[in-house]
Amino acid sequence: MAVPLVAVGQTDGPETARVQQRLLDLGFWLQSTNGDYGVTTSQAVMAFQKYAGLVANSEVDDATAAALTNATTRAYGTANQGSLIEVDKDRQLLFIIQEAYTVWTINISSGSGIPFKERDKNEWGKWVQGDAITPNGIFVIDRQVEKGWRTGDLGDIYRPKYFNMGIGLHGAYKIPNYPASHGCVRMSTPAMDYIWSADLAPMGMKIWVHSTPPAA
Repeated sequence: MAVPLVAVGQTDGPETARVQQRLLDLGFWLQSTNGDYGVTTSQAVMAFQKYAGLVANSEVDDATAAALTNATTRAYGTANQGSLIEVDKDRQLLFIIQEAYTVWTINISSGSGIPFKERDKNEWGKWVQGDAITPNGIFVIDRQVEKGWRTGDLGDIYRPKYFNMGIGLHGAYKIPNYPASHGCVRMSTPAMDYIWSADLAPMGMKIWVHSTPPAA
């Protein structure tokens, strides 16, 4: 870039608008380049930080500003053919891929891997237990709920698109920088709205969930 980006932290202003445009140019989805440091900007910054191997704190610090300034290629997933949604559990990122081209990269939080036992939110007196795992594999979206929030057995979820029984992509209130869900793939509610409105994950869309196998 001819004019380097500056560390804006999480503040609003014209320099933040430059950061927003740079994130879009590099393939990290956010809603607007209006200079307001809102939730989608925060999530896009975190996604970039994860992708670049930086501390994922959602703030444009000196290291992040420098990495954004010096980046030379648009973000891309591992998949190199076809159209699919790629969920990279190691990096906690989702890649929207169309005809082998990574259209957008979105911050996510997948299963924590921690065993749980919690009260069922839909059936009084019932408990739900299991391991909070997002299984690896290739799946397809086979069920979805278009209208707003719904109460799942383990809590509120937003406009879910299911691909492995009760596991799906959905909007959530909290998307931290680590795996934190019961097994679903969380993202911001605006990101989920965008996926719906742009029809980026229709019924039958392939979902590839992967992570690096542990060393032998």
